[in-house]
Amino acid sequence: MLKIYNTLHRKKQEFRPIEPGKIQLYVCGITVYDYCHIGHARVLVAFDAITRYLRSQNWDVNYVRNITDIDDKILQRATDNNENYTDLTARMIEAMHEDERALDILPPNHEPRATGHIGDILDMIETLVDNHYAYTASNGDIYYRVKRFPEYGKLSNKNPDELLSGARVDSDDAKEDPRDFALWKAATADQVGWESPWGRGRPGWHIECSAMSTCLLGDTFDIHGGGPDLLFPHHENEIAQSEAATGKTFSHYWMHAGAVRVDNEKMSKSLNNFFTIREVLEKYHPEVVRYFLLSSHYRSPINYSEDNLIEARQGLERFYFALQNFAEVPACALSEMTLGGSGDDDDNKEASYYQRFVEAMDDDFNTREAFSVMYDMVRELNTLVRDDNAQTQVRTQTLAAELKALGEILGILKANPAEFLQGSADTEAISSAEIDALVAERNQAKQDKQYQRSDEIRQQLAEQGVVLEDSREGTRWRRE
Repeated sequence: MLKIYNTLHRKKQEFRPIEPGKIQLYVCGITVYDYCHIGHARVLVAFDAITRYLRSQNWDVNYVRNITDIDDKILQRATDNNENYTDLTARMIEAMHEDERALDILPPNHEPRATGHIGDILDMIETLVDNHYAYTASNGDIYYRVKRFPEYGKLSNKNPDELLSGARVDSDDAKEDPRDFALWKAATADQVGWESPWGRGRPGWHIECSAMSTCLLGDTFDIHGGGPDLLFPHHENEIAQSEAATGKTFSHYWMHAGAVRVDNEKMSKSLNNFFTIREVLEKYHPEVVRYFLLSSHYRSPINYSEDNLIEARQGLERFYFALQNFAEVPACALSEMTLGGSGDDDDNKEASYYQRFVEAMDDDFNTREAFSVMYDMVRELNTLVRDDNAQTQVRTQTLAAELKALGEILGILKANPAEFLQGSADTEAISSAEIDALVAERNQAKQDKQYQRSDEIRQQLAEQGVVLEDSREGTRWRRE
């Protein structure tokens, strides 16, 4: 049973699609005036992994992710660069696609651009004006009347009256209400714009997503997603204008990724802690970045730091170290993995792993728990790999193939193990993968009563700052 945390209701809910077996998904994309940063990567990777998983479970996902290619920031940057805004957006869109390919982010089914849907935008604004949800202000702009939509604030859990009391009112403000927001911005003849029933102008930011999503997915669709900064006012405004225009529920489920902080501070160019995706990829393998972004639950805040990237690299090394003898083993088909089995005997362990993986991902796409299941597979693989028994060798081959299959769902474990380990080797410290392997070897040595070898391994790890703690549950290790 798939459960999703619905921001609209602030709780996990069983997912019930509009049409059985199909999911209509819309995610707010990038405003293309600059290179994508690590915060963008969080959203892109999160919804890529979510889409991959849903499709692995035979959901027919129609994934739409828009591009904002007309906006105040775009026009200002183009002016600063002394270039045409279309040249700027073309460069930034290609750069975005390069970053996505580097992180193995699959393209959406549809990638609409705001400038390609001006007609749909004008149609929706005209409906809102005709139904008195929007009005022409004295400055020529078209504004949405927030007071006409009594449910305004239901997504962000904000009280409209509180928004009014906290709003700043300018003496020359053309709006009827300080909470009102622009649907259409008037433009002069020498400014970028399109002709409309209200004169030359261009769309406001919020209306484009309402127009594009309903055009491609219908008046009501299953899931709307985006970054944490979009919840208010962008998504709140989308609901207000869309439901006023159509008279129908806009989206049944709302999903928001967690924020990215840098060394526990808000990412900001003024703080000099702003990192683009391409800057990060100059230092770290793309799978390390992807693993880092998925190592926390998608709704949780995540802290970008050198230490956390190094930890992510070491975590990924554990997988590749376990797979280094299975480079030629292909990932198995998911149809070969069953959801039965309790894990109580060797024949059922692989089924239990897949069952647990599916349960983790069905629980609001808990990638952190899914990785925990995969680490359990690594531990078993490391324990069995030194056994020459023919039956054990078959088991290790199967386990490696299934580990790769689960990795592919999350978009990792696609590199050649030897090449990955060679390229990401940490010369200053023993890797987590190497520690796991030595712990597994020590456990086997103790089982075989080779106590001298067991003591040698403990000493070897101690010299590298690794402390072993033995208990009835097994052996744990930690770095001093």
